[in-house]
Amino acid sequence: MTILNNSGTSLKPLNSAIPSKLISKIRHQSLNIPLAVISTFFLLGCNEDDSSSTVVPPTLPPKTEPTQSQAFTYGVRPFYLVNDMDESPLKDELLSCKAQTPSKTDFSIAHRGAPLQFPEHTYDSYVASAQMGAGILECDVAFTNDGELVCRHAQNDLHTTTNIVATPLANQCSVPPIIDVNGTLTNAADIECRTSDISVRDFKSLKGKMDAANPKASNISAYMNATAPWRTDLYSQNGEVLTLKEHIALATSLGMKHTPELKAPVVAMPFNGYSLDAYRQQLIDTYKVAGVPASDVYPQSFNLEDIDYWLNNEPQYATNAVYLIDDSNETAAGKIFDKNDPTTWKHSLADIKARGVNIIAPASWLLVTSDGNGKLLPSAYALQAKANGLDIITWSLERSGPLKNGGGWYYSGLGDAINNDGDIMNVIDVLAQEVGVKGIFSDWPATVSYYANCKGFK
Repeated sequence: MTILNNSGTSLKPLNSAIPSKLISKIRHQSLNIPLAVISTFFLLGCNEDDSSSTVVPPTLPPKTEPTQSQAFTYGVRPFYLVNDMDESPLKDELLSCKAQTPSKTDFSIAHRGAPLQFPEHTYDSYVASAQMGAGILECDVAFTNDGELVCRHAQNDLHTTTNIVATPLANQCSVPPIIDVNGTLTNAADIECRTSDISVRDFKSLKGKMDAANPKASNISAYMNATAPWRTDLYSQNGEVLTLKEHIALATSLGMKHTPELKAPVVAMPFNGYSLDAYRQQLIDTYKVAGVPASDVYPQSFNLEDIDYWLNNEPQYATNAVYLIDDSNETAAGKIFDKNDPTTWKHSLADIKARGVNIIAPASWLLVTSDGNGKLLPSAYALQAKANGLDIITWSLERSGPLKNGGGWYYSGLGDAINNDGDIMNVIDVLAQEVGVKGIFSDWPATVSYYANCKGFK
């Protein structure tokens, strides 16, 4: 890709292989990653409008190396959750599976890796999710100022998910930390650091950390050390961040499928000559260059226009395109989203299906409702999605703290049915058996993997 800076000088992406640190780790894990899949490609001649870009066809051969063997483990958490369930036939069934052998399942989708305890979108987090049996791995995709795609949950979250504010790169942030003459941090609530503020080389020098920041901090250390008490910093010592190319190579070597999410830019597009359509196309082309078949890729977006672009320009990859849904993007004008009231929905499920979308991914609370007496049921939204022939996946389990107080946003409207950690297994069961979801994103994939293995899901 060619990106122009403000003076008109072209900035080209770095041609880089997998970093030696990553290769060393992978070899230690008995995993092989071919260097060919990491080679750089170029999008040339990006115009100032979003409708035109010229793509140089990939020239690299497809990946042919065999998938490496992988040891799977549940750890202790699934057993803790099952033991914590209220007495029920489901609890008895799940307890009867306690001696089962863990195995990989596509029903278990790693949400940013395993960020309940590992820094999200880092090497260690990804490997942990594979070890827990997740069959599909997510990379949220953002871009650097020299045109490289990298794995970050948002274009503007480097200040909370990496150590950037403790490095000289903080000076390049859109809103850098301000330290007064007394050494006091004065703008903790306003700091903003974007992937587009730095180059890919700069990005690779950063260290991922647990996603957190203290907006009231008066120094950098206090700003960074804000991990929620129900998470941990025990596994935050390495924090190796990855580009999309590196992520693809790692996921492939782990035998996992791919679900990249195109994150909405926070900069005005075109960005120094880089159009929104070029961004959409670059995501798909990165998988093409790596030789990943379309059947193994589930590109995602909260923006229907991104899905439309892939439907019109990359129909093979768009077959598995996933439209992500919550109240932020699917609430009708002037309404408050109600999962049981179609008049509050921006698009009908029939309209979404007619648009060419095959898979939707609503937040889990949109798909489950309660009868008011503690019984979980499919919502009207879930029932209409099924009636219109849409495949459903959902997000994100294990993202809340202890559930004794209802679980917060991810369990909206379910307070009468959620009062202990074990209730998460009841939610999974309704999603799987009554809603009929094809997969569940989780911040701790072992929980979903245990359920799926017990039920015989592949």
